[in-house]
Amino acid sequence: MAKLVCHSHLLLLIIVFLSLHPSSQLQQHAQSQTLLKIQQLLNYPSALTSFSHRSNIRDFCKIEPTPSLTLSCYEGNITQLHIIGNNGFPPLPRDFSADYFFATLVGLPSLKVLSLVSLGLWGPMPASIGHLSSLEILNVSTNYISGTVPLQLSYLRNLQTLILDHNKFTGQVPGWLSSLPVLAVLSLKNNMLNGSLPYSLASLQTLRVLCLSSNFLSGEVPDLRNLTNLQVLDLEDNYFGPHFPSMPSKLVTLVLRKNKFCLGIQTALGSCYQLQKLDISLNGFVGPFLLSWLSLPSIKYLDIAGNKLTGLLYKNMTCNSELAFVNLSSNLLSGDLPTCLKRDSNSRVVLYSGNCSVNEDQKQHPSYLCHNEALAVRIPPPSEEKHRRTYGKHVVASSAVGGIVGAIAVVGLAFMAAKKFYSEHTTKTPQTR
Repeated sequence: MAKLVCHSHLLLLIIVFLSLHPSSQLQQHAQSQTLLKIQQLLNYPSALTSFSHRSNIRDFCKIEPTPSLTLSCYEGNITQLHIIGNNGFPPLPRDFSADYFFATLVGLPSLKVLSLVSLGLWGPMPASIGHLSSLEILNVSTNYISGTVPLQLSYLRNLQTLILDHNKFTGQVPGWLSSLPVLAVLSLKNNMLNGSLPYSLASLQTLRVLCLSSNFLSGEVPDLRNLTNLQVLDLEDNYFGPHFPSMPSKLVTLVLRKNKFCLGIQTALGSCYQLQKLDISLNGFVGPFLLSWLSLPSIKYLDIAGNKLTGLLYKNMTCNSELAFVNLSSNLLSGDLPTCLKRDSNSRVVLYSGNCSVNEDQKQHPSYLCHNEALAVRIPPPSEEKHRRTYGKHVVASSAVGGIVGAIAVVGLAFMAAKKFYSEHTTKTPQTR
């Protein structure tokens, strides 16, 4: 009897084990088949040669990381998949289907990190990307993905990093990005995005990195002062402007190179004590060059070339000793190059040609040229501008009075001439009976 009870308990345990584990085993088998299908759909890239002869998920999870492949697992489930191809050229064959490929990825439901870089992916990003609900990092850079940024990405409520660089995305930067509650890194570099930035971006409190360089974006940059966590802002090679954007104070990198900014620069930029890289070159900025930028406590890279900034340099100015690159070229600066910028180190690069400096190691313009151009682009102070507006009102008023008086005089002269003509005409004409 005791043996019977023992056997019944053992049988019960076996039934329970079989009832609990088949689903887990089937899920793990499905993930293995998904990885093999990904290898096939990507046309068997060299990065995935280690997938051969892998039969179960344990075998896949044992693959050693390489520069082109990283596969991580947790409790028998794939959580990270990094695949880096051979520069993504040429694109995948014409029978490649982005819809089918991303639908296949849904077979990895525990995926938190997905990087598909330089694999030749092409076609619009399909709506099925929204089914990878566990995703925290998505990087599909350096491919040929086209179309607009899909709305279904807004379903990924855990998404912290979104990198879509070097693709063919079109349309505008979507306003729904502000609905991603934990988004910290947004990079859309080197695409064909256009239009202005949505003002909703200013509400992304979690944002630390915003890179939008090399697109066709235009208009004013939204006020970003409330993004207190923002450290990197890269807007290079667009059509932003004309006003200098309002920035948070914790920036580490600010790149506004090659845009349409053409007014003065905010003096508040001098309070960005964590700023290490500042590049505002190839714009049309006017007004004074703030000498304090050279001595910002963290500055290492400073490029203001190709603007119309004015100012007087002098020898005993102070500079940050960590400055490795300084480019002051093609502005309206005069005076003597600061001693702290002179080439006393092989590791420091200093460029200042195209100004009116007394130092002629690099080609300079005559001093009068900078003086005349500075007068031409000079920004009048508020008091002078107010006086100019008041004077303009007086001129307009005087002109109006003068015009009225002149009109009355013309009408009077015309009346007198008509009267004279009428009197002469009546005397010469004979009266009829």
